[in-house]
Amino acid sequence: MKFFSSLDPKDRRLLMWCATVAVALAVITGILLPNGNNNENRLPSTYLSGQHGAMAAYETLVRAGYPVERWERPLAELAASAGPETVIIFAEPFTRETDNIQAVRAILDHGGRVLATGFWGGYLLPGSSPDTPREFSFAACKLEPEGLDLLAGSGEVWMVPEATWQVGRPSDRVQYSCAGQPAVVEYDWGQGHVVWWASATPLENGSLARAHDLDFLLNSLGPKEGHHFYWDESLHGEIRSDWSFVSGPALSMLRWGLLTLAVLVLFSFSRRSGPVRELPGPVRTTPVEFIDALGSLYRSAGAASTAVLIAWERFRRHALRLCGMRGRKMGVAELAALLRRRFPSASPELESDLMAVEEAMEIDALSPRDALHLVQLLERHQAELDAAARPPSSGHRIETWGTHEKISAPAIKTQERAS
Repeated sequence: MKFFSSLDPKDRRLLMWCATVAVALAVITGILLPNGNNNENRLPSTYLSGQHGAMAAYETLVRAGYPVERWERPLAELAASAGPETVIIFAEPFTRETDNIQAVRAILDHGGRVLATGFWGGYLLPGSSPDTPREFSFAACKLEPEGLDLLAGSGEVWMVPEATWQVGRPSDRVQYSCAGQPAVVEYDWGQGHVVWWASATPLENGSLARAHDLDFLLNSLGPKEGHHFYWDESLHGEIRSDWSFVSGPALSMLRWGLLTLAVLVLFSFSRRSGPVRELPGPVRTTPVEFIDALGSLYRSAGAASTAVLIAWERFRRHALRLCGMRGRKMGVAELAALLRRRFPSASPELESDLMAVEEAMEIDALSPRDALHLVQLLERHQAELDAAARPPSSGHRIETWGTHEKISAPAIKTQERAS
């Protein structure tokens, strides 16, 4: 069965070419597209299982019974429903939008708790003073506790600082430092509470199990009872909203589908915009092909006697028409007697041949060779009867059946003139 056999061959070929190109592009894209879930991706996302991802920390909170969920919608929606039970984590966010900064301020004003990491995490906080470190170090630093709060007593913590904090307010409490620069800062804002890390190293997959980094994360989040935790993913990429379901793969498929449809319509119109001619009519089979097909049908059905019956009916109708008794019903014996009276010069084997035909029509296992012989006999007798029934033409001799005298046409004319 052909692929889309109902289509025109040219349209089917065009469709197959389009499908082949689409599959080839998908394969090439899958091969060349960089894998974001590897150790080179430094984004601490809860969806990544690489060295710098945060999937392990998120799964640990879930298994520990923390009511935590990912937040992928605009922060303004979370700020509208935030309260003292709200705890949100911003792991290396990236944003400069005023709406996001105002949303974080609103969460803190409603009594929420915010944990932010990195330079842009500090930029997101109200009243913050993040700064770049005096010197960058790509090696992990063992933090030195400096505060007197519970957070400073978390134990040994390792971090690769990517920013520092300009301490200038009495409310800023430095809990840990690295090489004399603030690495962990804690302060209150309105009714809320803020914890800032110089980087997200302690909550990454490759560092979570090192020393007391997990205890440090849990102390930064605060008590589990009476709180609901949100791990923000909206500032790691695309912000989800009600239109995200429309603007996702469905919209991309719709765009490509419309483009493909437009191309197909363009090709179809360009191919059919010229003169249109009618399709040639179906070629009828030649008589020889029809006979071959009919013979094959009888051969496969083993109906040799049926072929003899058909030939006999044709001979019977023709013979009755020659005798002027069209439409009469006669058996083989009666028809043979009638033909003998009408055509005395008929073949002597006429009666015996007709009787043989009558017997053959009753034989189901008649061989094709015998059937062919009988059909040929009927055809020969019919041709002889036609020749006998044909009247003689003028200018030829006239034969008188009773006296067997032969008179030529010129002699008749001479006798007429003499009389």
